[in-house]
Formats: sequence, C-alpha cells, structure tokens
Amino acid sequence: MQKRTLSLSESITVGLMLFALFLGAGNIIFPPYLGQLAGDNIVPAIIGFLLTGVGLPLLGILAIAKAGGDLQTIAGRVHPVFGIIFTSIVYLAIGPFFGIPRTATVSFEIGIAPFLSSTANSSFWPLFIFTLIFFTITVLFSINPSKLVDRIGKILTPILILVIGLLAVKSLLTPMGEINKPIGNYKTDAFFESFLQGYLTMDAIAALVFGIVIIEAIRSKGVEDKNSILKTTAFAGFIAAAGLGLVYLSLSYIGVTSVDAVGLQDNGGAIIAMASRVLYGEMGGLIIAAAILFACLSTSIGLVAATAQFSHKIFPRLSYLTYVFIYAGFSTIIANAGLTQLIAISLPVLLAIYPIAIVLVVLSFFDRSFDRKPYVYALALSLTAIISIFDGLRSAGISFNGIDRAFQFLPLHAQGIGWIVPAIAGTLIGIVIARLDKRNN
Repeated sequence: MQKRTLSLSESITVGLMLFALFLGAGNIIFPPYLGQLAGDNIVPAIIGFLLTGVGLPLLGILAIAKAGGDLQTIAGRVHPVFGIIFTSIVYLAIGPFFGIPRTATVSFEIGIAPFLSSTANSSFWPLFIFTLIFFTITVLFSINPSKLVDRIGKILTPILILVIGLLAVKSLLTPMGEINKPIGNYKTDAFFESFLQGYLTMDAIAALVFGIVIIEAIRSKGVEDKNSILKTTAFAGFIAAAGLGLVYLSLSYIGVTSVDAVGLQDNGGAIIAMASRVLYGEMGGLIIAAAILFACLSTSIGLVAATAQFSHKIFPRLSYLTYVFIYAGFSTIIANAGLTQLIAISLPVLLAIYPIAIVLVVLSFFDRSFDRKPYVYALALSLTAIISIFDGLRSAGISFNGIDRAFQFLPLHAQGIGWIVPAIAGTLIGIVIARLDKRNN
C-alpha cells in the first residue's frame, strides 16, 4: 500500500494553522510595548525576544515531532510520575488558568472596549457577555478537532494575515515618529530583558501543547508514516516560525516609532489600539479589533482542543467534548477577573516552569548520546527547578533573603536567567556518570 503524504498546498495549510494557533494575545500585545521601551536599543531587544518568542517554540514543535508523541512522552523520560505532573501543570497554565482566559480578555480590552462608553466599560456585563459569546464560538470550532486544519488554516488565518499586514505596511510607508531613547532595564540589558519578556507570550510551552494538535491533524488526513509526520510537522513549524518572526518585527517597529504619536503607554494593547487609529483613523480601530479577535479566537480554539485531548487521554471516563465544555466554561469565569490580574498572576508561574520546559526540550534532541538515562534528565532539571522556582516566588513577592544572597553569585542571575549554568552543570555531571556506567558495564 502506498504511503499517504500531504501535498505542498496541504502542508502549507497545516503550517498556517500552526501559525494562527501561536498568534494570540501575548504575540500581539508584547512586541509593541517592547518597541516603546527598547527605543534605539531595539536590535538587541528584538533578537532576545525572537529567541524566546520564535526560536524556542520552533524547538518545541521539532521536539514533539521527533518524539512522535506529546509533552508527556518527553517528560516521561525523567519518570512516568514526573511526566504526568509536569505535563498537567503546563496544560493547566497554558490552558484554563492563564492562556485561554487571556485570549478573551485581550480580545475584549483591545477589540471591543475602545468602542464602548466609559459607563459600559465600568460595568460587569459587557465583558461577561463578550466572554460567553467568545467561548461559545470556541466550543463550536473545537467540537471536531480533526477539522481544525480546514477551519483555521483556510478560513481564519488568511483574514488574520490580511489585517496585520495592513497595519505593518502602513507603518512602514508612513512611520509615526522618530525612535527615542531606551527606558528602564532596556538601557543596559535590552537583550536579556526582552528574552524574559518572551516568556509572557507562552509560545515555548504552547509549542509543547500544539505539537500533538498538529500531529493529530496530519493523521486525520490519512498520514500514518512516522517520517512523513515528522517532516510535515517540521515544515509546519518553520512556516509558523517565519510568520511569527515577521509579525514580531512589524509590531515592534510600530511600537518603536509610536512614542511621538501616542505617548508612552502602560501596555502593548493600548499602544497598538492607538497606533492603529493614527495609521488608519477610525477605520484603524476596526482593523485592529478584527486582528485581535481572529488571533485570539484561533489560539483559544487550539488551546481548548489540545487541553481537552490531553485530559481525555489521562482521564478517559469523560469524553473529549465534555472536557471542551468544562474548560471553556471555567475559562469564561477566570477571564472575568480582567487582563491585568491574569498577567500579574501568570508571570511567577511562567518564570518557574519555562526554564524547566526549555531544558527538557533541549535535552530531548541529544538524549540518545547518554542512552536516555533518567538521572541525566533528573540532575539537569532538578538544578534548573531550584533556581526557577525561587525566581517565580521572588516575582510573586515571596523572598528568602539567605537563598537570594546565595543565588546572586550565579552567572547571569542578575539578568534573570541564572538557571542556565546549573542546568548545564547538571547535564554534564549526568553525562559523565552515564559514560562511566557504560564503561563499567
């Protein structure tokens, strides 16, 4: 029997679907804010942001494709219990607790709230009604995950590309102002500051969630050969990465040239909303509203589908559809807490789990060199977790003076990535032990 492979057009559609799944709330609001703060240090800043906002997600997709499974498959190489616990934490963080609700709150605050009166915006009901509608649409699109490629890749993505393209082209043809001086940490640590800001997009851990969605979508088209799935997933990953890179460059350019026109703003949502009106007048407000709505809706659909698929796999007593309704309903409740609260709560959690996910993904690419010995993973991840968890606690306002003083001696700790050297040390120690074991046996 001839092996089924996707045509070029089908593979591109899968890539566009993945791009649309990634391009959500954080991807829209953080690059313009970075641009305003980075000023004429925009080059090192955008390089740092692209590493965590594009490079790490691509690595995550490739790691999932290489493993031929999902995040649990990779995390289970440490220990089966760790595989379930860490994967569950990632899915809950990127899903109903932070990621999914944020898609709705960003859609509302940037795409809807500017068109409402101040009285309406101070009321509970507009956000509540909007989130009900938003997640009802999410449920309708998530009911049949095998159709996600056609629905998102062929319907939502072209609209999304069009509206973002209109803003990007206009900002290049008619820049809003001059590039100003950097602000705050961007004066001296633009690269590292933006590297950490890339965490907030959640894309690196989203890649570990979306990987299985892409693989299942490819399989639904009749492709079963592992190598074909790997190649198609990798191809889709590169398309998504290229798309994200272009979007980040465009939006950060809008931000870096917007200060004279809209002034310094507290968040990227306000920047992009005001900039769109400067560029296109009142029509600009409608353009950005459409961009935000379609971007966040695509991400919401993908996250609900992925989280429901994972939950049904772990606890199959409930159907996939039941989990879709549970997570959409829970996200509706959480979303009504507001965007500011969601971002404030999510940052400590992301600082704690992001480094662990990064080290796990990187190790998965060369773990055959140490025969996938669990203790190599365990050593690297344990030392990483010790640093990252305390970083998260410190970000939440919980500090331990003695530990904090000890950590100050770690290289790059002041830049917020003090976990890198311990991760490398743990890996090297584990590899040495693995080779000694192999030699003795």
